[in-house]
Amino acid sequence: MTKSAAARPGSSPVHRVAAAAGAAVLAGTAAVCAPGVAYSAPTAATTPSVSTAALSSSSAAATPSSFDFADCPSLPEGVDPARWRCEVHTAAPRLTIGKVTVNLAPITMTHAEGPLPDGGKGQVWGAMHSAPTAVPGGLTGTPAGGHSSVLGLAIQPEYGGRSDFYTGQLSLRFRLVGPLLPHGCTIGASEPVDFRLKRSGPSKWVSQDPPLIEFSAYDDTFTVPAAEHCGPLTGPLDRRLGIPAPDGNLMSYDASYTFKTYDQLG
Repeated sequence: MTKSAAARPGSSPVHRVAAAAGAAVLAGTAAVCAPGVAYSAPTAATTPSVSTAALSSSSAAATPSSFDFADCPSLPEGVDPARWRCEVHTAAPRLTIGKVTVNLAPITMTHAEGPLPDGGKGQVWGAMHSAPTAVPGGLTGTPAGGHSSVLGLAIQPEYGGRSDFYTGQLSLRFRLVGPLLPHGCTIGASEPVDFRLKRSGPSKWVSQDPPLIEFSAYDDTFTVPAAEHCGPLTGPLDRRLGIPAPDGNLMSYDASYTFKTYDQLG
């Protein structure tokens, strides 16, 4: 997936990307350029788990005024703030892992990017926010499980500690939430799920001032490990979800993003 002039997403620490990679990018969250190399390591922020009362999977269309720049990360030493921008993107993902498909609650990710003092391309991860989404059928995969508060099951994506949006790479963990599950119950706890996102079509400028760009992306090549730290329900939960799943998985979503240069931030 190539990165257009519309978007230059960010990465987990600051990443250096080869100048020969060109201007290809997935607008907002995935691209195909040369891989980045860690340059520095700011703290990655994620949203704490939300109770199963907040199980939502729909969102209103994003507008530039609805984006929050509070998570813009600090810049590396020696860079020009006017040439670095903070990008905030929100996505409505549809996730298939193993035997389960869910429309996830909206995800918001923030990062910064711009030229490094030596002329290389840099990225700094900011933060990711998400909420749990109910899994139809709950723990049992039956109508009774779907209607029982005790047997409820929800899934919440969390930042996995790695990202390089010049290449469309992003790692996520998926916390499994329910009354019968311990807090640490997670898919990808030891090793997160790695995505290589590809653009589904051209990006679209909805607004020039303030900027607002829409795009779509997907990955159908990632593998899903078994759940971990789920107590006695680990085995039944894996069978319920059909994991580990080496293939047949899909992440796809429509997204939009905006940006400001650092000299425009208050």
